[in-house]
Order: sequence, then structure tokens, then C-alpha cells
Amino acid sequence: NSIRGHMTSYTTPKPCEYQEFEEKPYKCKECGKAFKHRQSRHTHEKIHTGEKPYDCKKCGKAFKLRQSIRRHERIHTGEKPYECKRCGKAFRYHHNFQKHEQTHTGEKPYRCKHCGKALSSLRYCRIHEITHTGAKPYECKQCGKAFSCPSYFIKHERTHSGLKPYECKLCGKAFSCASYIRRHERTHTGEKPYKCKKCGKAFSCSSSFRKHERTHTGEKPYECKQCGKAFSYSRSFRSHERRHSGEKPYKCQSCGKAFTCPNSCRKHERIHSGQKPYVCKECGKAFNSLTKFQRHMMKHTGDGPYKCKDCGKLFDCPSYFHCHERTHSGEKPYKCKQCGKDFGFPCCRQIHERKTLFMQTIQQSLQHAVLRSNIR
Repeated sequence: NSIRGHMTSYTTPKPCEYQEFEEKPYKCKECGKAFKHRQSRHTHEKIHTGEKPYDCKKCGKAFKLRQSIRRHERIHTGEKPYECKRCGKAFRYHHNFQKHEQTHTGEKPYRCKHCGKALSSLRYCRIHEITHTGAKPYECKQCGKAFSCPSYFIKHERTHSGLKPYECKLCGKAFSCASYIRRHERTHTGEKPYKCKKCGKAFSCSSSFRKHERTHTGEKPYECKQCGKAFSYSRSFRSHERRHSGEKPYKCQSCGKAFTCPNSCRKHERIHSGQKPYVCKECGKAFNSLTKFQRHMMKHTGDGPYKCKDCGKLFDCPSYFHCHERTHSGEKPYKCKQCGKDFGFPCCRQIHERKTLFMQTIQQSLQHAVLRSNIR
């Protein structure tokens, strides 16, 4: 009984708001983060020092923590010690197992103390809370880019190292991230474990499921500090922020063209490679873009997933849908850098800028002509 009680205290999530009451006397000298135990601080300090004393005998990858190498070794052995009692599905890692169990229960016991958002795990709650503080304690030594979440930091580091430790046993394709291989494996199995309670639509990927849920709730948790515009998706929010900053961090390796968004860069690179990874099972037609593929599939199904709340008009393309929404809202997010005039659509701004440039060229030509005639 005492063992069962002890195990329950570790496995049962506490249905309350996450708050820190414990004293934390051990402080990191680098970033000031406080810890309850000296060992926890020592473990954390390895993030700053870069010390990785544990090497994997299979692939040579080094780790800061003993438990991290034990978890990593399961990739090579295929061991999945955590099994769901409801559906029999097995998991390599405990946090993935817990996350999966909540797809059956729908439970979200942890609340953000800043905005009240409910989350399914304490880990996600802590990561989410950092988005409010703006803290980014994980910095890449190669390029200086900083991250709020350790998993994003590790993923980013692999863009420099090229390390892809996760290999699909069915097709041999390798991945840099565990979540990518899980998502990929579902393309073989056809599994869609995430089901929307509102409309019944099922998803193979948790992030796609969460994004879809926002189409019902209308939630827009990402707000631009520059102009106040809110977004449902972090990717759209980051792309929007780059419009203000002018940053284009994604470069085509073939021609050097730069992009604000990684998807745009990948799509562009397929022009050079000729790759068309999206194949229609109905007619065999292949596409280099997921949006083009989805649009094509709607010709077979007759669906249009983007519905205007104001007039009910259906769209098969998200960009056309967003443009249409602006006809109702009157929103004009595209500003001319020359004169400051606002436009609802990028094409209108482009036409305006070309006209402005053309008129400026004519005016300059006339001024030169007048100056020449005066000199004569």
C-alpha cells in the first residue's frame, strides 16, 4: 500500500494551478535561476558550461545527464516501457505516455498563473509561462540565437550539427527530432490519435489538432507588440513579426534567395530539386507544396475548410480566405514604406509602390531635362 501510494504521488497529476511555494536556496551564478536541491543546480549549470560527460556507445552522441543517455539508448534498442492500458500503445518516454493518456481523458490539470490557460502537463505549463516573461535562457553557441524552451534549443542545435539520431524502421528515413519521427511513422500506420470533440475530425499530429481546435474557439494567443495584431498560430505570428523587422533568416542553398518563413524556403528549394512529395491517391498527381496538394484534394472531396463567419463563403485556400476576411474587417496590414499608406492586400501595395516608383522616375527625368535646358 505504501509503495502504491508513493507511485501515485508521482503518476497522478495534481488538478490545481502550478505555483511555486518551496524555498529555493541554490542559485545559478550564470542566469540567476533558483533550485531546491544542490544537485538540480549542478545539473542545470551544465547548460551554460556545455559539459557532456556521457557518451552513447552506438552513435557517439554526448549527454549532460545520465538519465538523458538512458532515454537516448532506447532509440537504438527500440525499448518502449510505457504501455497505455486503454489502447495498448507503447511509448519510449514517460512524458509522451502521459500526454497520450490525456488524449483519452481530455484532462488538462495545470493552469497558467498569468493567463489561466489549461495545459495537460506541468512541463508544458512551465514552458508556456515563459512566453509571458519573455525569458530565453538557452543560447546557441554557434549563432547566438536564444530559446525559452530546452527542446527547441536542442532541435536548433541539430540544424548546425546535422545530427539525425531517429531512424524510421520501415523506410530508413532519419530525423533530427523524436516528434518528427513519431509524426512520420503515422504516415505508414495511418494512425490519427487526436480527435476533435466538436466536429470529430481526427489528426495524426498534436500540433495540427491544437491548431484545428482554434478554428472552433477563435482563440488567438499570439499578439504582436508592434501593431497589436493577434494570431491563432505561433508560426503565423513569427512570420508577421519578421515583416516589421525585415529579417529573412532562411536562405536557399542553390540560389541564395532569402525568406522570412522556413516553409517558403522549403517550397522554393523544391523548384531547384524538382521534388514533389505530396501525391494524390485518387489520380496520382504530385505536388511540391502541401497547400497545393490540399487544394487539389478538395476537387475530389468537394470540401472547402475555410468558412467566412460573416457571409458563410467557403474557401479551399487559406491565403484567399484571409484576404476575403479583410473585406469585412477593413484591416489593412500592408504599409507603403515610401508614403505610409495602408493596404489590405500585398498585391495592392506592390502595384502602388510600382506606380510611386514610376512617377518618381518620370519626375526625376523631367527635372534633369529642365536643368539641361537651363544650362543651355
